[in-house]
Formats: sequence, structure tokens, C-alpha cells
Amino acid sequence: MTRDIQIDATTAEALEVRDLGLADYREVLSLQQQLNQQRQAGRIGDTVLIVEHPPVITLGARQSANRLLVDPDELRRRGIDVVEIRRGGGATAHNPGQLVFYPIVHLQRLGLSASEYVRTLEAIGIDLLARAGVTAERRKGFPGLWTGGRKIASVGVRVRRFVTYHGMAINICNDLRLFDAMVPCGLDGVEMTSVKKETGRPCDMDAAKMHLTRLLPHHLGGTRP
Repeated sequence: MTRDIQIDATTAEALEVRDLGLADYREVLSLQQQLNQQRQAGRIGDTVLIVEHPPVITLGARQSANRLLVDPDELRRRGIDVVEIRRGGGATAHNPGQLVFYPIVHLQRLGLSASEYVRTLEAIGIDLLARAGVTAERRKGFPGLWTGGRKIASVGVRVRRFVTYHGMAINICNDLRLFDAMVPCGLDGVEMTSVKKETGRPCDMDAAKMHLTRLLPHHLGGTRP
């Protein structure tokens, strides 16, 4: 079920947040592409999609970082979709309990370069994880977030005519065994973790989405959370 949340920003435009619930990756990718074109044409304002996905492994534009440990046909037999896309980075995985958000925003309006935008996404993740009791940090040269040497969030973006799509995935309470089928982002020896694994406490996805919704306008719209 989709819930649209209109957030008033201090800028001339409002930031719209759409909670898509649990939604197929390919369908959400198609929606991102449509919204990206509409944002380029000025028919919509900045928009963020919040979603959880059924099990899926996505392969990024950097072929050397797309390293599967299980044959794609076997993955599909297990009910895990495999999708080749053109965002930055390498292979990553999504499944229920992982909080994913896809901003479709105009970087010129925000006054951000592409690299500054990636750091902005990481800042959103750091703030969100801090509210969940996890201290996360950046690692130079490796987009995403880490805690205690373990990776807890991944970032992969694409920009067309200054408008973004794809985004960030934060592990909240998802089944981390999905990552055993691949080398995350092509990085050997990476251990994936989640809020649940780090804190040992049950996690509330609705609460995580609520916190994210409050943080988004601060980082992407100019208001305070």
C-alpha cells in the first residue's frame, strides 16, 4: 500500500515522500525512471521513495564488482531475483527488513555535486542509525556505512541531467544470509551487519520509516528534523 507524505520545506518547493511498502524491485526501478524523467521536465518536485523489496540481488555498472557466488539460475530457483542495472557500484542485495530509499531530486536545486550528494545520503544513514543505537561511519573510497568494521548500509546512485535515482539501503532487521550468495560490492572479506545484529534488540520498521521521513527534509529540503 502506497502512502504519500507531503513535507513542507523551507525552499520554494515541497519534498514528497512515498512509502511503497513491500514492492517488487523491477516495478520500483521503472517508477524511478518515470519520476526521473518527470523531474527533469519540471512536472514534479523532488520526491523520495521509501520501500522494502522481496529478495533480489542487483548488479551495478562496475562489472568487476559484480561477483556472485551462486549461479543466477539457482538463485532464481530459490526465489531470489537477479537484476542488472546501471547505478554506480557493484552487486548488492535487498530483502524485507532492509530500509531502502530512492531520492529523485534535482542536484542543482540543492546546490550539490554528485560526490556531495553521496555524502548527504551517508549523513542521512548516520543520523538514522544513531537514533537506532548504532554508531556508523564512512570509509574513504568505499561509499556506504560501516560499524565496527562491518558494513551496515550501501549506496549506489545514478544522475541524469542533474536528477538522481537509485539511492541507499540500510540493514535494519533483514536476513543477512542473502549476502552469502555474493561478494558485497565486490569487496573481499566484507562482513554485513544490521541494526538487529548490532543491538540485539527487536526492530520496528515502521518506526525506522518514521525517523527517515523526519530526517529527509533536513538533508534534502532544508528543514530541521
